[in-house]
Amino acid sequence: MRTPQQPTPHGVGVGAPPADAEATQHIGAVAERTGLSLRTLRHYDDVGLLRPSARSEGGYRLYTDSDVERILLIKRMKPLGFTLDEMADLLDAVATLDIDAEDATARAKVADYTRSAEERRHKLARTLDMADEFIALLRAT
Repeated sequence: MRTPQQPTPHGVGVGAPPADAEATQHIGAVAERTGLSLRTLRHYDDVGLLRPSARSEGGYRLYTDSDVERILLIKRMKPLGFTLDEMADLLDAVATLDIDAEDATARAKVADYTRSAEERRHKLARTLDMADEFIALLRAT
């Protein structure tokens, strides 16, 4: 898996972030805020999907609000069946647009993912409709 671009104010350094950097949160606070497990957040870091912006002097992962936004994007992609590579690809495109909103390649990529998400959502809606019909049949029995 390739590592998506992550524009961060202070990189993935060890030690306290610079005074002008975004505020950071430890992994436990991010897990609580996002509803994801510590294990999942560590896995995203280990596979290079989403690395925290910094580490504390003690080596603890430190996440910025921008990191949390990317985590929530990943969380929303997961139920639609996107792969980790697709998630990384979309994060890369979004990061590119954060730097250059006119980047045609990144804009086209986001449009492709939007279409794919719409198709996947439509398929899930059809599945839910079938489940509702099934439940109604069972209740009528």
